[in-house]
Amino acid sequence: MSYAELPALNATLNAISAVLLTTGWILIRRGHWRQHRAVMLAAFCTSVLFLVSYLTYHAHAGSKHFTGQGPIRAVYFTILLTHTVLAAAIVPLVLITLSRGLRSRFDRHRAIARWTIPLWMYVSVTGVIVYWMLYRL
Repeated sequence: MSYAELPALNATLNAISAVLLTTGWILIRRGHWRQHRAVMLAAFCTSVLFLVSYLTYHAHAGSKHFTGQGPIRAVYFTILLTHTVLAAAIVPLVLITLSRGLRSRFDRHRAIARWTIPLWMYVSVTGVIVYWMLYRL
């Protein structure tokens, strides 16, 4: 796989993560905690793979500049800014949430997961949107 293919892989990993997060949320709502655990661990692993691929790409290829003009430019930078800020914030939230769940501290796990899941979902979905806007428009 070449470095040029990594942005598409990154978008795919973000999309898979979003699907896994949604599945995990549905599973826990239905009381299927074992399946929830497995799916959330898969979401975590998918996000770690994304991060490794993302850092590898940017270490070798640098940054790609957005070339869109007009109102779409403001939309892109708004999405990019919120995505970037929340992507940085989500790392410790995910680690704390995962840690509490794996240590069976479910009351504390639920308290932070209520914030982690929607933010993590936002970061995953906007990651795909940023990819499409940057590489496909």
